[in-house]
Amino acid sequence: MNKFLQILLPVTLLALSGCDQLQTPRDADMTPADQAATGTSSTTPAGAVVATVNGTTITQSVVDVYTTQRRARQPAGEPDNRDDIIEELVNLELMRQEGLSKGLDNRPEIVATINQQHRTILAGAAIKDFMQNNPVSDEQVRQVYDTQIGVPSPEYNARHILVETREAADQVISLLDSGSDFAELAKEKSIGPTGKNGGSLGWFSSNQMVAPFSEAAAALEKGSYSKEPVQTQFGWHVILLEDTRESTPPPFEDVKDRLKNAVTNQQLQQHIQQVRQSAKVEISAE
Repeated sequence: MNKFLQILLPVTLLALSGCDQLQTPRDADMTPADQAATGTSSTTPAGAVVATVNGTTITQSVVDVYTTQRRARQPAGEPDNRDDIIEELVNLELMRQEGLSKGLDNRPEIVATINQQHRTILAGAAIKDFMQNNPVSDEQVRQVYDTQIGVPSPEYNARHILVETREAADQVISLLDSGSDFAELAKEKSIGPTGKNGGSLGWFSSNQMVAPFSEAAAALEKGSYSKEPVQTQFGWHVILLEDTRESTPPPFEDVKDRLKNAVTNQQLQQHIQQVRQSAKVEISAE
């Protein structure tokens, strides 16, 4: 498979469902700095009031957010019951108020947790805003496919014998020169996990192996083995190239969505790097 498709997204698209967004009775008395430190806001969530708990309102916008969060936790297809949702929100608000009355919101670990939820929600909103304002076009995805995915590339079917030292690898080559069977030698001498299978690696592309190994395999004639040991960080290899072929690229439509996600992530990473370059970041030493 092409390396481009194997990219793991280095940044998880942050969820927008963090806190329950219920206003605390003391929010109105907090300074902006206090609100930023605890992740709270003096802004009352918009929407019609659906319930009031000891003077604190629960609005329709809170119901909507909580419903979305609730759907992510319940089995697919399970219907939403508005009465149940409001009851749950009332109970959550009662427990929140009890936590405030006991001063639990002043505990350092609670303050830090609320603060991180606040960061996560705003970061997720900023990421979503960037993606919505910088959509990846089909033309961009097609260009990536044509240059990196749609071009056939060589693949190799090989065996190898992995040993710890060059001397041991030279000994293996001598035994092969004397007519020993490669697969049997792999079973006997290879310290790699494929040794029990006669050293068989199956089919692989060059970007699936470390560079010295791939380069050595590509330089071999079909049916020949390496006359010089190949060193990698894993040890010393003797390689037998059994066959070669041209890969068949997957159809564009089969990989279009995955490519689009990868290009979107690349754009996001570039944006984050640009923002970081203009920021003052200081990381304290441990």
